[in-house]
Amino acid sequence: MYRELAKVAFGYPIIDNHAHPFLKEKHRDAIRYEVLISEAHGDALNDAVHTLPCMRAAAQLSQLFGLTGDDATWEGVKNKRLEFDYAELCKLCMEPTGIQCILFDDGLGGIAEMAEELNWHDQYTGSKSKRIVRLEVEGQNILQDILVANDSSPLSIDILCGTFLKEFTTYMNDTAVDDHVVGYKSVACYRTGLDVDPAPCSADELHECLASASEQFKENGSIRFEHKALNDHLVKIVLDIAGKCKKPIQFHTGLGDNDITLTKSSPAHMQPIIKAFPETIFVLLHSSYPYTRDAGYLTSVYKNVYLDFGEIFPFISADAQRTVVRQVLELAPTNKILWSTDAAWWPERFYLATAQAREVIYEVLAGFVSKRDITEDQAVSIVKMAFFENANRVYMLGLQPNVSILSLQS
Repeated sequence: MYRELAKVAFGYPIIDNHAHPFLKEKHRDAIRYEVLISEAHGDALNDAVHTLPCMRAAAQLSQLFGLTGDDATWEGVKNKRLEFDYAELCKLCMEPTGIQCILFDDGLGGIAEMAEELNWHDQYTGSKSKRIVRLEVEGQNILQDILVANDSSPLSIDILCGTFLKEFTTYMNDTAVDDHVVGYKSVACYRTGLDVDPAPCSADELHECLASASEQFKENGSIRFEHKALNDHLVKIVLDIAGKCKKPIQFHTGLGDNDITLTKSSPAHMQPIIKAFPETIFVLLHSSYPYTRDAGYLTSVYKNVYLDFGEIFPFISADAQRTVVRQVLELAPTNKILWSTDAAWWPERFYLATAQAREVIYEVLAGFVSKRDITEDQAVSIVKMAFFENANRVYMLGLQPNVSILSLQS
């Protein structure tokens, strides 16, 4: 046991640089619980209970909930959690995490209808929560509002395009000076892939995309941007704004559900757009799993690229988590790695993510120390940077680590 390393690995405060809000109490059982440990949807979720991540999560949550013997199962966990008062459940899960500040992406589908407001979560952290703006969702909302406002007298496609781009750019410029907003996020990976084209798109292309989106709204009553020229154009608008205001932009990379095209989810596709915006800070989310090495490579050769090693906790096995963390550390500068839960909906996800991450980072770094690859002091410094210091600097949070937020263990 390396005592100083254990002390920080299991007890240092954490800035969670990417997460999603809790469900409100009345919606606490509105989403299938297997989403806690899998990105699968529909019938594929039936198989999630047979994975190593689910078995490990069941054991850890059983211990947290005081379940033993035949009750310490996934079904036992699902039943027991509903017996807790919701506030009690949230406190039970969040107190051991040591999370001091959470940066929330509130653009996930269902949040507006079922989730708590961002600063509601401040009761479980030592610092105020901050917002990450999901650009595609805001764009969809803006276009939808324009179409609704002009329903009785539809705008020409030329005027619609000009109005939409003006309002979108104005909104993003307003967020650039909003102290509650500390960054942006793109889900281009889900929509059209990470091969964002740095070249300008033509007016004809934008008109065609907006006409298609408008028709989609007429038919379905909703809009989902899946038009490459438009999506790429909006990303570039925000990349420019983010570079000027020095607020990072996060990109979903790698690990996701069946809505992504896996072959287009590697951050290697982003090299041209990273080169085109050297003043903009790119944060590659979710360990870029299974393309972690691609992401680490980019962080090592581009000053403006950072890597988040989140979401793998609890979504992949413990052994795989250790492998991913080792791959992150193969090449990525340790002053450019960040950590997040990517938790959504339930406090249990925050608990599992932090408990597993603390265990894994200790084991990996202790292994390096034992082989004399690094000193224990260097390992301690890496933990502090990964869990707190790097995110504090990159998102310009101005926080001091509150070491009293969690009882330090040894």
